[in-house]
Amino acid sequence: MAKVSAVNKNLKRVHLVAKYAEKRAALKAAAKDPNLSFDEQFVARLKLAKLPRNSAKVRIRNRCQVTGRPRGYHRKFKMSRVSLRHLASNGYLPGVVKSSW
Repeated sequence: MAKVSAVNKNLKRVHLVAKYAEKRAALKAAAKDPNLSFDEQFVARLKLAKLPRNSAKVRIRNRCQVTGRPRGYHRKFKMSRVSLRHLASNGYLPGVVKSSW
């Protein structure tokens, strides 16, 4: 089980990303727009820099929904390899079978 504080910190980042997504997208578009003057682009970049750092989508860490483990994450199941193996072995994941050859 991961530290509760680390999981909560990541949840806070997820909420910040959702809160600032539209504003961040608009400022990025303005900063890259070739039709705007250099000064207007620069002002957009300054406003973008003033936003909270944790509002960037890159800051979110993929974590296991069951345990909160940050490593060995499978996107399809939103679980770590450890939880995935445990639940699949016990038959709790429909359609997942252990391979053998």
